[in-house]
Amino acid sequence: MPIKTIVAILQNERDAARVLDCSLPLARQFEAHLIGVHAEAMPVPYTSASGFPDTEFLQVSADLNKERAGKLKAEFTQRTEGSGLSLEWRSLETFSGDSAISALSSVRAADLVVAGQGEEGGDSTADIGALVYDAGRPVLVVPHSGPMVTSFNRILIAWNGSREAARAAFDALPFIVQAELTEILIIDPPEDLDGSVDAGSEIAASLSRHGANVSVAAVKSGGASMEDVIQDHLSATGADLLVLGAYSHSWLRRLIFGGVTRSVLRAGAVAAFLSR
Repeated sequence: MPIKTIVAILQNERDAARVLDCSLPLARQFEAHLIGVHAEAMPVPYTSASGFPDTEFLQVSADLNKERAGKLKAEFTQRTEGSGLSLEWRSLETFSGDSAISALSSVRAADLVVAGQGEEGGDSTADIGALVYDAGRPVLVVPHSGPMVTSFNRILIAWNGSREAARAAFDALPFIVQAELTEILIIDPPEDLDGSVDAGSEIAASLSRHGANVSVAAVKSGGASMEDVIQDHLSATGADLLVLGAYSHSWLRRLIFGGVTRSVLRAGAVAAFLSR
């Protein structure tokens, strides 16, 4: 399915530039409608020492929110001016002020969502994990540092045969069919499979029928975490896009141990395409 509607999540000035650096070229490439979304929190009423609402505080909060939203809208307008693209800006005011969570109604009607990777300890960071979990649409997570790549010539699919992995692989087809090479990575394949790569042969064949150039790699973790194996393989192969089925383990395991999805959302070195 071609990508015709892209939603760009702009939470703050820090990540807006990188999100637009990614979403604008993609909108041009696919001739897609681009929607910029930003949310501000509704001012929380505080009471003064006398017990009355602190109207001055409310006004200051409202003014700050309006100023921040205006700056992001201005950046979106400036970056897109003269582009010839089909564009739309949506400024929201919600209780959370989280642009990712507040944008759910918008992203569920999109073909692709582009959001910035959260930084450890960063303030005013959007909850991209909740976005990926609840959106029902693929989310392209842009790393918070490093070179910005949107051509995605070499793609790595982390394949474990799960429903989420299958969803991600086929959601990413618009990128996969244009890539020079897509590699299916299988970590610790079952021992009873002849030659190990059989674990990914069926999905590789299916993607190949769409015209993709696909290979399969089976590796042993050797006791290393799945996150480390994937990141090491990304570095070794020079892949510029990771395709991952998000949250394919139980909520209890994710809560206690974290997982590959959480690692990618916080510290992935390349762009990550996630679906569930």
